[in-house]
Amino acid sequence: MFKILDCTLRDGGYYNHWDFSPDVVQAYILAMVAAKIDYVELGLRNFAQPGFLGAFAYTSEDFLNRLDLPEGPTYGVMIDAKTILNANLSVEDAVDALFVDRAKSKVDLVRIAAHFHEVEHSEPIVKALKDKGYIVGYNLMQAGGKPSSLIAEKAKIAQSWAGLDVLYFADSLGNMDGNEVKRIVSALREHWQGELGIHTHNNMAKALDNCLTARSVGVKWLDSTITGMGRGAGNAQTENLLAVVSQEENNYVAAPVYELAIRHFEKMQKKCGWGSNLLYFLGAQNNLHPTYIQNLLSDSHFGTDEVIGAIEYLSQQENKSSYVSDVYRSALSFSGEKKPVSGTSVLCNIAANREVLIIANGPGLHKYLPDVIAYIQKKNPIVIAINVITELSDFVDYYCLSHNNKFLSESASYNTLVKPVILPKHRFSNEELALFSPSCPLMDYGLAVQTGEFYTEETSCVIPFDITVAYAFSVAENMKANNVTLVGFNGYDSNDTRQLEMLETLNLMQNFQISHHLLALTPTTYPITQGSIYASV
Repeated sequence: MFKILDCTLRDGGYYNHWDFSPDVVQAYILAMVAAKIDYVELGLRNFAQPGFLGAFAYTSEDFLNRLDLPEGPTYGVMIDAKTILNANLSVEDAVDALFVDRAKSKVDLVRIAAHFHEVEHSEPIVKALKDKGYIVGYNLMQAGGKPSSLIAEKAKIAQSWAGLDVLYFADSLGNMDGNEVKRIVSALREHWQGELGIHTHNNMAKALDNCLTARSVGVKWLDSTITGMGRGAGNAQTENLLAVVSQEENNYVAAPVYELAIRHFEKMQKKCGWGSNLLYFLGAQNNLHPTYIQNLLSDSHFGTDEVIGAIEYLSQQENKSSYVSDVYRSALSFSGEKKPVSGTSVLCNIAANREVLIIANGPGLHKYLPDVIAYIQKKNPIVIAINVITELSDFVDYYCLSHNNKFLSESASYNTLVKPVILPKHRFSNEELALFSPSCPLMDYGLAVQTGEFYTEETSCVIPFDITVAYAFSVAENMKANNVTLVGFNGYDSNDTRQLEMLETLNLMQNFQISHHLLALTPTTYPITQGSIYASV
């Protein structure tokens, strides 16, 4: 007979920092009891972590003693193998620091999540937990795509441990299909004689199918979460799994979980956004850890085009299948730290006594495009386009690029540019500079990013945030423009990070000439003097 392990509070915590409201927790636990779910994994067990994390990131004994846990399911927690292995303690002392004896705890099950390279070091963890009386599971993360011989080798090691109760394999990247599930089960069975479990992810919308396929080849433990709440695209949905198995003869009761999902979790899902979509699908195809996609989607600096570009960019990086924050930051960092800030004085004073029109690609540009063209034809300003704007290629005098996240979605079009490009060369690699057409003049103006600073010099500038518009303002200041008009600067919601960054940039510009000569010709939410594209035509 198979068993269902619901791990909503543990895996779902990646979306809310494990900070579930008491009302949701109570409703969840009561629904698990009423549905007769076999195992409920309440959260992680951790040493102190930097920053605020909610109760279920630690699931401490003190917290559990304040939590009402009715009889019914077997309750458990998960611990990462690295939490024990990287502690400045012996394995035994680290386990003692985090776990009391099972007889003194409300928790009966402990699962250890481990990468393949940690298997050889994990036997003492299993032994220490078994000595305390716990049911112990061991999860092999990122099993998909591993050679069968390697999977069998790790299973042989696990079989040699005394007392391990269940060996899991996890589809951490969400790119398994049914054949891959069967292959992994077959490889594990070469040496592992105990019960098997599976933890699926829904990046390619196959989590439930993979659970059912695993069950059909003898896997007994099936993980799921309410509405699939879990890291990245999420997991197999408990309610859907119950809908399938409720047609068979078993003890599960689906209705309480249906009500829980609709009443409490669908609202959270709309807010947090877990679930399969195209971007998670593409990430899975490229063997990217889902946390990369989750972070990209939650970063307001990245539009859909940038996320797709970032997926392609990250797919070329090493260590992409394991989420490492340093890899994420370095792969998507365009700070130019590899080269010193350089630049030339080529832009100095070239707009003296002229108007500079800076164009951004906001909705205002597209709505008023014919009027913008008429304005340019009549006023003959120096036109600077922020990043690549194809609609006005005949009217643009300079493109302004700073090599930030827009590079991800626009670099493929660099070879089409024929007008001069203003850019900080030191932020581009030689390979990236080679993307530009040989006939495209590159005008080097250096750029450094320093929090709380805005100033311009003859050959370079310093801006407070890595946003191209701030770089363009510095360029206009260096050009000594007589006045600066703006089109397509709609702005964002008041609490949007991009809006706040722009407000601070404008505030820091107050001591410079440009700040007194800014005029928005299309609607904007920024504190800039508002004019009209129609007033001067």
